[in-house]
Amino acid sequence: MKKQSTTMEWLKAILFAFITILLFRIFFFEAFTIPSPSMENTLLTGDYIVVSKLSYGPRIPITPLSFPFVHQRLPFTESTNSYLEWISIPYFRLFGSPEIKNNDVVVFNYPMQNNRPIDQRIYYVKRCVAISGDTLEVREGQVYINGVYNDLPEKLQFNYKVVTDNDTIDSDTITKLGLTEGGQMNNKGGYWFTLDIENVEKIKKVPHITSVTPMLEKKGSYSDYMFPENEHFLWNVDFFGPIYIPKAGDSVQLSIDSLPLYERIISVYEKNNLRVSNDSVFINNKYATHYTFKMNYFFMMGDSRHNSADSRFWGFLPEDHIVGKAKWVLMSINKSDEKSTIRWDRWFKKVE
Repeated sequence: MKKQSTTMEWLKAILFAFITILLFRIFFFEAFTIPSPSMENTLLTGDYIVVSKLSYGPRIPITPLSFPFVHQRLPFTESTNSYLEWISIPYFRLFGSPEIKNNDVVVFNYPMQNNRPIDQRIYYVKRCVAISGDTLEVREGQVYINGVYNDLPEKLQFNYKVVTDNDTIDSDTITKLGLTEGGQMNNKGGYWFTLDIENVEKIKKVPHITSVTPMLEKKGSYSDYMFPENEHFLWNVDFFGPIYIPKAGDSVQLSIDSLPLYERIISVYEKNNLRVSNDSVFINNKYATHYTFKMNYFFMMGDSRHNSADSRFWGFLPEDHIVGKAKWVLMSINKSDEKSTIRWDRWFKKVE
Protein backbone atom coordinates (compact mmCIF):
# COMPACT_ATOMS: atom_id res chain seq x y z
CA MET A 1 0.00 0.00 0.00
CA LYS A 2 2.87 2.37 0.86
CA LYS A 3 4.57 1.59 -2.48
CA GLN A 4 1.33 2.25 -4.40
CA SER A 5 0.84 5.51 -2.52
CA THR A 6 4.39 6.67 -3.38
CA THR A 7 3.90 5.77 -7.06
CA MET A 8 0.63 7.69 -7.15
CA GLU A 9 2.28 10.75 -5.60
CA TRP A 10 5.02 10.65 -8.25
CA LEU A 11 2.45 10.35 -11.03
CA LYS A 12 0.52 13.31 -9.66
CA ALA A 13 3.71 15.37 -9.45
CA ILE A 14 4.68 14.50 -13.04
CA LEU A 15 1.19 15.30 -14.30
CA PHE A 16 1.19 18.61 -12.43
CA ALA A 17 4.60 19.53 -13.88
CA PHE A 18 3.47 18.54 -17.38
CA ILE A 19 0.35 20.70 -17.20
CA THR A 20 2.29 23.63 -15.72
CA ILE A 21 4.90 23.54 -18.51
CA LEU A 22 2.19 23.21 -21.15
CA LEU A 23 0.23 26.20 -19.84
CA PHE A 24 3.46 28.21 -19.52
CA ARG A 25 4.26 27.46 -23.16
CA ILE A 26 0.77 28.37 -24.38
CA PHE A 27 0.25 31.56 -22.40
CA PHE A 28 3.66 32.95 -21.40
CA PHE A 29 6.86 32.03 -23.26
CA GLU A 30 7.99 29.60 -25.95
CA ALA A 31 11.38 28.82 -27.50
CA PHE A 32 12.02 28.74 -31.26
CA THR A 33 15.00 28.01 -33.50
CA ILE A 34 16.07 30.32 -36.33
CA PRO A 35 16.50 28.12 -39.46
CA SER A 36 17.39 30.72 -42.13
CA PRO A 37 19.40 33.95 -42.63
CA SER A 38 16.40 36.17 -43.48
CA MET A 39 16.75 38.20 -40.24
CA GLU A 40 20.54 38.57 -40.23
CA ASN A 41 22.23 40.27 -38.65
CA THR A 42 19.60 40.70 -35.93
CA LEU A 43 18.99 36.95 -35.69
CA LEU A 44 21.44 34.37 -37.01
CA THR A 45 20.84 30.87 -38.29
CA GLY A 46 21.25 28.62 -35.26
CA ASP A 47 19.92 31.13 -32.70
CA TYR A 48 17.49 29.76 -30.12
CA ILE A 49 15.13 32.58 -29.18
CA VAL A 50 12.61 33.12 -26.40
CA VAL A 51 9.27 34.51 -27.57
CA SER A 52 6.96 36.34 -25.19
CA LYS A 53 3.27 35.66 -25.74
CA LEU A 54 2.39 38.12 -22.99
CA SER A 55 3.71 41.04 -25.07
CA TYR A 56 0.75 40.94 -27.47
CA GLY A 57 -1.72 38.97 -25.38
CA PRO A 58 -1.77 35.15 -25.42
CA ARG A 59 -3.81 33.62 -28.24
CA ILE A 60 -6.23 30.89 -27.16
CA PRO A 61 -5.40 27.67 -29.09
CA ILE A 62 -7.59 27.40 -32.18
CA THR A 63 -7.10 23.62 -32.39
CA PRO A 64 -7.11 22.50 -28.73
CA LEU A 65 -7.07 18.79 -29.65
CA SER A 66 -3.37 18.58 -30.49
CA PHE A 67 -0.38 16.53 -29.39
CA PRO A 68 1.58 18.68 -26.91
CA PHE A 69 5.06 20.07 -27.63
CA VAL A 70 5.01 19.21 -31.36
CA HIS A 71 3.84 21.18 -34.37
CA GLN A 72 1.95 20.03 -37.48
CA ARG A 73 3.06 16.35 -37.52
CA LEU A 74 3.42 13.58 -34.95
CA PRO A 75 6.98 12.54 -34.04
CA PHE A 76 8.58 9.88 -36.27
CA THR A 77 5.91 10.34 -38.97
CA GLU A 78 5.93 12.26 -42.23
CA SER A 79 2.24 12.74 -42.92
CA THR A 80 0.23 12.20 -39.70
CA ASN A 81 -1.13 15.45 -38.32
CA SER A 82 -0.41 16.20 -34.68
CA TYR A 83 -3.84 17.77 -34.24
CA LEU A 84 -7.54 17.04 -34.79
CA GLU A 85 -10.01 19.54 -36.22
CA TRP A 86 -13.04 18.05 -34.46
CA ILE A 87 -13.10 21.14 -32.24
CA SER A 88 -12.12 24.57 -33.55
CA ILE A 89 -12.20 27.62 -31.28
CA PRO A 90 -12.79 31.02 -32.93
CA TYR A 91 -9.89 33.45 -32.75
CA PHE A 92 -9.65 35.05 -29.33
CA ARG A 93 -6.74 36.78 -27.65
CA LEU A 94 -6.45 37.65 -23.98
CA PHE A 95 -6.14 41.40 -23.38
CA GLY A 96 -7.61 42.32 -26.80
CA SER A 97 -5.86 43.09 -30.08
CA PRO A 98 -2.05 42.86 -30.14
CA GLU A 99 -0.37 46.24 -29.62
CA ILE A 100 2.55 45.80 -31.99
CA LYS A 101 4.96 48.69 -32.51
CA ASN A 102 6.90 49.59 -35.63
CA ASN A 103 10.15 47.58 -35.89
CA ASP A 104 9.15 44.92 -33.33
CA VAL A 105 10.60 41.49 -34.13
CA VAL A 106 7.55 39.21 -34.31
CA VAL A 107 6.94 35.45 -34.57
CA PHE A 108 3.79 34.52 -36.49
CA ASN A 109 2.09 31.75 -38.42
CA TYR A 110 2.72 31.92 -42.17
CA PRO A 111 -0.60 33.14 -43.62
CA MET A 112 -0.33 31.48 -47.05
CA GLN A 113 -0.48 27.88 -45.76
CA ASN A 114 -4.18 27.49 -46.47
CA ASN A 115 -4.37 23.74 -45.92
CA ARG A 116 -3.87 24.01 -42.13
CA PRO A 117 -5.61 25.77 -39.23
CA ILE A 118 -4.08 29.13 -38.35
CA ASP A 119 -2.23 27.97 -35.22
CA GLN A 120 -0.85 24.90 -37.03
CA ARG A 121 0.78 26.82 -39.87
CA ILE A 122 4.59 27.04 -39.96
CA TYR A 123 6.30 29.72 -37.90
CA TYR A 124 8.01 32.76 -39.41
CA VAL A 125 9.99 35.52 -37.71
CA LYS A 126 10.27 38.98 -39.28
CA ARG A 127 10.40 42.63 -38.33
CA CYS A 128 7.07 44.47 -38.32
CA VAL A 129 7.97 47.47 -40.45
CA ALA A 130 4.42 48.84 -40.71
CA ILE A 131 1.42 48.55 -38.40
CA SER A 132 -2.29 48.89 -39.19
CA GLY A 133 -3.18 52.37 -40.38
CA ASP A 134 0.31 53.09 -41.79
CA THR A 135 1.09 53.85 -45.41
CA LEU A 136 4.31 52.07 -46.34
CA GLU A 137 6.76 52.64 -49.17
CA VAL A 138 10.05 50.84 -49.82
CA ARG A 139 12.69 52.91 -51.60
CA GLU A 140 16.03 51.31 -52.48
CA GLY A 141 15.16 48.51 -50.06
CA GLN A 142 14.55 50.83 -47.10
CA VAL A 143 11.27 51.64 -45.37
CA TYR A 144 9.34 54.90 -45.29
CA ILE A 145 6.19 55.19 -43.16
CA ASN A 146 3.73 57.93 -44.05
CA GLY A 147 6.49 59.51 -46.14
CA VAL A 148 9.09 59.55 -43.32
CA TYR A 149 12.18 57.32 -43.18
CA ASN A 150 11.58 54.69 -40.49
CA ASP A 151 14.18 51.96 -40.79
CA LEU A 152 17.14 50.64 -38.78
CA PRO A 153 20.13 50.89 -41.16
CA GLU A 154 22.56 49.30 -38.71
CA LYS A 155 20.41 46.15 -38.69
CA LEU A 156 20.03 45.75 -42.45
CA GLN A 157 21.81 43.62 -45.01
CA PHE A 158 21.73 43.83 -48.80
CA ASN A 159 23.33 41.96 -51.66
CA TYR A 160 26.36 43.81 -53.05
CA LYS A 161 28.43 43.35 -56.17
CA VAL A 162 32.14 43.32 -55.29
CA VAL A 163 34.68 43.77 -58.08
CA THR A 164 38.42 43.05 -57.82
CA ASP A 165 41.32 43.82 -60.14
CA ASN A 166 42.98 40.42 -59.75
CA ASP A 167 39.99 38.06 -60.28
CA THR A 168 39.94 36.48 -56.79
CA ILE A 169 39.15 37.16 -53.15
CA ASP A 170 41.00 34.78 -50.88
CA SER A 171 39.04 32.52 -48.55
CA ASP A 172 40.79 33.92 -45.45
CA THR A 173 39.29 37.36 -46.15
CA ILE A 174 35.82 35.87 -46.55
CA THR A 175 36.18 33.92 -43.29
CA LYS A 176 37.57 36.93 -41.41
CA LEU A 177 34.61 39.07 -42.45
CA GLY A 178 32.17 36.30 -41.48
CA LEU A 179 30.56 36.22 -44.93
CA THR A 180 28.26 33.22 -45.39
CA GLU A 181 26.00 34.34 -48.24
CA GLY A 182 27.54 34.95 -51.66
CA GLY A 183 30.18 33.79 -54.11
CA GLN A 184 31.82 34.39 -57.45
CA MET A 185 29.77 35.72 -60.36
CA ASN A 186 30.14 34.75 -63.99
CA ASN A 187 31.89 37.94 -65.04
CA LYS A 188 35.63 38.32 -64.56
CA GLY A 189 36.64 39.57 -61.12
CA GLY A 190 33.03 39.85 -59.96
CA TYR A 191 31.58 38.56 -56.68
CA TRP A 192 28.34 39.05 -54.79
CA PHE A 193 27.99 39.05 -51.01
CA THR A 194 25.28 39.81 -48.47
CA LEU A 195 26.72 42.66 -46.40
CA ASP A 196 25.73 45.01 -43.60
CA ILE A 197 27.01 48.58 -43.27
CA GLU A 198 30.00 47.53 -41.16
CA ASN A 199 31.15 44.87 -43.59
CA VAL A 200 30.71 47.19 -46.57
CA GLU A 201 33.27 49.55 -45.05
CA LYS A 202 35.61 46.69 -44.16
CA ILE A 203 35.56 45.07 -47.59
CA LYS A 204 36.24 48.41 -49.29
CA LYS A 205 39.59 48.44 -47.47
CA VAL A 206 40.61 44.99 -48.70
CA PRO A 207 43.49 45.19 -51.24
CA HIS A 208 42.52 44.84 -54.91
CA ILE A 209 38.83 45.63 -54.29
CA THR A 210 37.87 48.27 -56.87
CA SER A 211 34.13 48.71 -56.20
CA VAL A 212 31.36 47.68 -53.81
CA THR A 213 27.85 48.52 -55.04
CA PRO A 214 24.38 47.43 -53.85
CA MET A 215 22.52 45.15 -56.26
CA LEU A 216 19.23 47.04 -56.45
CA GLU A 217 16.28 46.63 -58.79
CA LYS A 218 15.29 49.65 -60.87
CA LYS A 219 12.32 51.75 -59.82
CA GLY A 220 9.30 50.98 -61.98
CA SER A 221 10.50 47.54 -63.06
CA TYR A 222 7.82 44.90 -62.54
CA SER A 223 8.44 41.60 -60.76
CA ASP A 224 5.39 39.41 -61.37
CA TYR A 225 6.05 37.33 -58.23
CA MET A 226 5.70 40.34 -55.90
CA PHE A 227 2.47 41.05 -54.05
CA PRO A 228 -0.19 41.58 -55.37
CA GLU A 229 1.07 39.88 -58.58
CA ASN A 230 -0.73 42.39 -60.78
CA GLU A 231 0.70 44.53 -63.57
CA HIS A 232 -1.12 47.61 -62.29
CA PHE A 233 1.45 47.66 -59.45
CA LEU A 234 4.95 48.03 -60.90
CA TRP A 235 6.74 46.94 -57.76
CA ASN A 236 9.85 44.92 -56.99
CA VAL A 237 11.90 43.88 -53.97
CA ASP A 238 13.65 47.28 -53.66
CA PHE A 239 10.86 49.65 -54.75
CA PHE A 240 7.47 48.75 -53.31
CA GLY A 241 4.34 50.78 -52.62
CA PRO A 242 3.02 53.18 -51.45
CA ILE A 243 0.53 50.80 -49.89
CA TYR A 244 -2.00 51.30 -47.07
CA ILE A 245 -1.90 48.76 -44.22
CA PRO A 246 -5.53 47.91 -43.26
CA LYS A 247 -6.85 48.80 -39.82
CA ALA A 248 -9.98 47.39 -38.19
CA GLY A 249 -12.90 49.75 -38.75
CA ASP A 250 -11.27 51.63 -41.63
CA SER A 251 -12.76 51.51 -45.13
CA VAL A 252 -11.13 51.48 -48.55
CA GLN A 253 -12.63 52.22 -51.91
CA LEU A 254 -12.94 49.18 -54.15
CA SER A 255 -12.49 49.07 -57.88
CA ILE A 256 -11.37 46.45 -60.37
CA ASP A 257 -7.87 48.00 -60.22
CA SER A 258 -7.49 48.25 -56.42
CA LEU A 259 -9.15 44.92 -55.62
CA PRO A 260 -5.97 42.79 -56.01
CA LEU A 261 -4.54 44.50 -52.91
CA TYR A 262 -7.40 43.44 -50.65
CA GLU A 263 -9.12 40.45 -52.25
CA ARG A 264 -7.35 37.89 -50.05
CA ILE A 265 -8.32 39.86 -46.93
CA ILE A 266 -11.95 40.02 -48.02
CA SER A 267 -12.36 36.42 -49.18
CA VAL A 268 -9.86 34.38 -47.13
CA TYR A 269 -8.96 36.16 -43.90
CA GLU A 270 -12.38 37.72 -43.27
CA LYS A 271 -14.38 34.94 -44.97
CA ASN A 272 -16.65 36.83 -47.33
CA ASN A 273 -18.09 35.65 -50.62
CA LEU A 274 -16.27 37.79 -53.19
CA ARG A 275 -16.89 37.86 -56.94
CA VAL A 276 -16.33 40.20 -59.85
CA SER A 277 -18.82 40.62 -62.68
CA ASN A 278 -18.49 43.10 -65.57
CA ASP A 279 -15.82 45.07 -63.66
CA SER A 280 -18.15 45.37 -60.65
CA VAL A 281 -17.30 43.99 -57.20
CA PHE A 282 -19.84 41.96 -55.22
CA ILE A 283 -19.37 40.99 -51.57
CA ASN A 284 -21.83 38.45 -50.16
CA ASN A 285 -23.90 38.98 -53.33
CA LYS A 286 -24.17 42.74 -52.78
CA TYR A 287 -22.64 45.37 -55.05
CA ALA A 288 -19.75 46.98 -53.16
CA THR A 289 -17.84 50.21 -53.73
CA HIS A 290 -16.12 50.17 -50.31
CA TYR A 291 -14.97 47.58 -47.79
CA THR A 292 -14.61 47.98 -44.00
CA PHE A 293 -11.93 45.82 -42.39
CA LYS A 294 -12.78 43.58 -39.44
CA MET A 295 -9.18 42.92 -38.28
CA ASN A 296 -5.90 44.77 -37.99
CA TYR A 297 -3.12 43.88 -40.42
CA PHE A 298 0.66 44.27 -40.45
CA PHE A 299 3.52 44.38 -42.95
CA MET A 300 6.53 42.19 -42.19
CA MET A 301 10.04 42.31 -43.66
CA GLY A 302 13.32 40.54 -43.00
CA ASP A 303 16.43 42.52 -42.08
CA SER A 304 18.32 40.72 -44.84
CA ARG A 305 16.36 42.58 -47.48
CA HIS A 306 17.44 40.52 -50.49
CA ASN A 307 17.13 37.14 -48.76
CA SER A 308 13.70 37.22 -47.13
CA ALA A 309 10.33 35.83 -48.24
CA ASP A 310 8.17 38.42 -46.52
CA SER A 311 5.14 40.67 -47.01
CA ARG A 312 6.60 42.04 -50.24
CA PHE A 313 5.89 38.58 -51.68
CA TRP A 314 2.71 37.43 -49.89
CA GLY A 315 1.04 40.58 -48.60
CA PHE A 316 -0.58 41.56 -45.31
CA LEU A 317 -0.32 39.63 -42.05
CA PRO A 318 -3.66 39.31 -40.14
CA GLU A 319 -3.61 39.87 -36.39
CA ASP A 320 -4.97 36.37 -35.68
CA HIS A 321 -1.68 34.91 -37.02
CA ILE A 322 0.47 36.72 -34.43
CA VAL A 323 2.22 34.38 -31.95
CA GLY A 324 4.45 36.67 -29.89
CA LYS A 325 7.41 39.02 -29.65
CA ALA A 326 11.02 37.81 -29.90
CA LYS A 327 12.67 38.91 -26.65
CA TRP A 328 16.02 37.16 -26.12
CA VAL A 329 18.53 34.89 -27.79
CA LEU A 330 18.72 32.05 -25.29
CA MET A 331 21.71 30.37 -26.96
CA SER A 332 23.33 30.25 -30.40
CA ILE A 333 25.15 27.55 -32.36
CA ASN A 334 26.92 28.20 -35.66
CA LYS A 335 25.96 25.09 -37.60
CA SER A 336 27.65 26.29 -40.79
CA ASP A 337 30.99 25.32 -39.25
CA GLU A 338 32.09 21.72 -39.51
CA LYS A 339 32.36 21.53 -35.72
CA SER A 340 29.10 23.44 -35.00
CA THR A 341 30.78 26.06 -32.83
CA ILE A 342 28.94 27.84 -30.02
CA ARG A 343 28.50 31.61 -30.31
CA TRP A 344 29.02 32.46 -26.64
CA ASP A 345 28.71 36.21 -27.26
CA ARG A 346 25.06 35.82 -28.32
CA TRP A 347 23.79 33.96 -25.24
CA PHE A 348 21.06 35.86 -23.35
CA LYS A 349 21.27 38.73 -25.84
CA LYS A 350 18.22 40.99 -26.11
CA VAL A 351 16.49 41.02 -29.50
CA GLU A 352 16.07 44.57 -30.81
